[in-house]
Amino acid sequence: MSVDTIQDLFEHGLENIYHAEHELLDALDELESNTEREEIAEAFAEHREETQGHIDRLEEVFDMFGEPPEKEECVGIEGLIEEYEEFTSMEPSQEVLDYHNMAAAEKTEHYEIAAYGNLIPLADQIGMDEAADLLEENLREEQGALDELKELTETYEMDAIPAE
Repeated sequence: MSVDTIQDLFEHGLENIYHAEHELLDALDELESNTEREEIAEAFAEHREETQGHIDRLEEVFDMFGEPPEKEECVGIEGLIEEYEEFTSMEPSQEVLDYHNMAAAEKTEHYEIAAYGNLIPLADQIGMDEAADLLEENLREEQGALDELKELTETYEMDAIPAE
């Protein structure tokens, strides 16, 4: 695909975040099952449901182009997932893993927030106001998920984790 116009750039970014959201759908399922603390696991389950909504909205945006949804590999998300898998292969204690799961999820939220934050002005620029509104809704939910994760991370009691 040649990327020569703002619309091309928008479509490229849309395909990229569409792939990322699908990958994160599976990753959130894994985070939930790898987390022992119930309130953290519930946060991952809730965000998984939101992520499905993000995918549905992205598919609406694709429909506005009259094109079927397409994925373009999102190397950034793939790298974060690979980093997570590498960490879990070190067999951390459950307390450390629970904390790491929250930190890993925060990283992905930052990535998604940046992606949506970049797509919205492009949608506006090409006159796709409805698409911008849908992407803005995804962005608000991503920011809400990040806020919830930060709160969980800040209140996480690390007494069970040795300092050294």
